[in-house]
Amino acid sequence: MRKTGFAALVVPAIVLTFAAPPVPAQPAGGGMPMRTPDGQPHISGVFTFRTLTPMQRPARFEGQETLSLEAAAAFEASERTRQNRDLFDPETGAPNAGYQSRADGGVLSYNEFWYERGIELTSDKRTSLIIDPPDGRYPPQTETARQAGRERAAYRREHMYDSYENRSLGDRCIMFGKSGPPIRPGAYNNNLMIFQTADHVVILTEQARQARIIPLDDAGKPGFEQLGGVSRGRWEGETLVIETTQFRDWGNGRTGPGVHLVERLTRLDPDTVAYEYTLTDPSTYTAPYTVMLPFRRTDGPIFEYACHEGNIGLYGILAGARNLEREGRELRP
Repeated sequence: MRKTGFAALVVPAIVLTFAAPPVPAQPAGGGMPMRTPDGQPHISGVFTFRTLTPMQRPARFEGQETLSLEAAAAFEASERTRQNRDLFDPETGAPNAGYQSRADGGVLSYNEFWYERGIELTSDKRTSLIIDPPDGRYPPQTETARQAGRERAAYRREHMYDSYENRSLGDRCIMFGKSGPPIRPGAYNNNLMIFQTADHVVILTEQARQARIIPLDDAGKPGFEQLGGVSRGRWEGETLVIETTQFRDWGNGRTGPGVHLVERLTRLDPDTVAYEYTLTDPSTYTAPYTVMLPFRRTDGPIFEYACHEGNIGLYGILAGARNLEREGRELRP
């Protein structure tokens, strides 16, 4: 495992902190306070984690961990154009950021107004959020995982309109990959709130309003698995370390029995919390992998994600399928 990451960025700041007079509780010029009343590093606040930096390094940047300012600006501009739904041509499907053309059954559910992918790469202009393996890519999957993925895909194609139970937990407003754990940027709702006490830290994500309540002790864990796993935290110097196990497999190919997640949150400055995680999943990947991204302070509040109350998409999917069946028409995946 490569050991570089936010720690390398944090060490100089820590050295300066210890060499200088004590850090004030409230920094001059605003920003988050540096310490809580009980002396812990202050990581509470409202943050955004949106970024244009891709999770995996694109093939065009093979061997390049970072880009020059000029190359980064060109890539950022091209990504903003490629992903812009207001520029999408529904007849030809171009420019294509994964959107289907009408001939393939594609429709655009939202225009660009609703998206907040970010406008730039991370401040160090990295070409991937994955920092280990060094190639910036997910490790190879095990053959068992690849076979299970093929079987899931085949079953989904055959049965995806049978029942609400055959839809994803995202369709059912229960779980979203962006909400974590771990936290992964997406197209919108890349916001969260962290608040802390002397013995707990809570991470509330805007999407699905999921609140992870993390005890800062070795309190006994429940004897059952949970969709978001079971988390316990501890302070290691300036870093909050959260270990999560006991994931219940919810069919996303990323979590399940044997998964071990380690997240690290470190204050870099009054406006930034470094977020780094290492995921070990021996049933899926041949090696662990590590992701690094910043949480940047943003003006609050985060808003309600009223998925169940206002989202009738699931009803429409199943009602449309039943209507096609009555008409004897083919259901297309």
